[in-house]
Amino acid sequence: MKKIIVSVINDLSTDQRVHRHCDTLVKKGYEVLLVGRQWRDSLPIEGRNYSTKRMRLLFNKGALFYAEYNIRLFFFLLFTKAHGYFSNDLDTLLPNFLCSIIKRKPLIYDSHEYFTEVPELQNRKFPRGVWIAIEKLIFPKLKNVITVNTSIANIYQSNYAVSMAVVRNVPLSRNIPKVSREELGIDPNKKVMILQGAGINKDRGVEELVEAMWYIHSNDILLIIVGTGDVMEKIDELVWRHALEKKVMLTGKLPMEDVVKYTSIADLGITLDKDTNLNYRYSLPNKLFDYIQCGLPVFATNLVEVKRIIDQYELGEVASHLEASYLAKKLEELMHDDEKLARYRANSVKASLELNWENEKVVLEQVIDNAYH
Repeated sequence: MKKIIVSVINDLSTDQRVHRHCDTLVKKGYEVLLVGRQWRDSLPIEGRNYSTKRMRLLFNKGALFYAEYNIRLFFFLLFTKAHGYFSNDLDTLLPNFLCSIIKRKPLIYDSHEYFTEVPELQNRKFPRGVWIAIEKLIFPKLKNVITVNTSIANIYQSNYAVSMAVVRNVPLSRNIPKVSREELGIDPNKKVMILQGAGINKDRGVEELVEAMWYIHSNDILLIIVGTGDVMEKIDELVWRHALEKKVMLTGKLPMEDVVKYTSIADLGITLDKDTNLNYRYSLPNKLFDYIQCGLPVFATNLVEVKRIIDQYELGEVASHLEASYLAKKLEELMHDDEKLARYRANSVKASLELNWENEKVVLEQVIDNAYH
């Protein structure tokens, strides 16, 4: 079997996109090794049909972290036999590209986002300049590149004249798990909204959403936030300050299969990424498709790619801004409009028959065949 080394900088446990890509490689007959990092609180990796390796690092953030991971990844790739490489995002591209040149092995690059425009790099001239320099050096030389949506593909094609394949973050068709709200400790009489995500981070609209729960007067609406990230300390403080313990449920980080359980019992899926940078403006988050696969109506911010899906399939509503009292009014009205929710839910179920991995993976399989043949 031909061995492909797939690398990403996260801890592997919740990255659904990378998992689907590894699974697709395995089903096409490749041996797969997925490489990432190990956190102190990393969840165990179970039930995978491929091998994994997680590196424990001395540094966990900042320039030293990225330098350490890239150096260690380079030497690991250099001294490990493989037929080809699969790099995920710009923060793993340099070692993969160098090894593909040195060892004359094919490389697929997957850009999960518009990396040089992420909020973490805004107003940080030097580190952003480093990543832009790496991108400009390598990107024009790449032959097999995929990304998450048409908007980002068009930007890269314009910047570097590189042909891009679009593979969206759609999940596998799934039978919705038969789990009751009682099993999850949730009142069956509540109207449930959910916001899930691998990164509950800055500019995701989570703080405004929690503030909105203070303005909602109804006691029958529950917000569930699944995941963790750099704003969770502030979220905890907001819940405590406004005494929202009965209105907001924080689950923390969960395995993928448990995230689906919470999503499946909800009445509305929420995604509120802000248009504060080009990366978010053109994003198409995993959670949108996870909601659709579970047949949920969607409430979202007015981002280009997200609005396109909502309008095309008529499966939800878009917020014009994120002021907390406005969100509260819109959400309270929507959660008590059973007729509208039923219509959106029916349309979401229909959309799930099209927006699934069984259909989307055809594009990835063509890229794999072209790269590794």
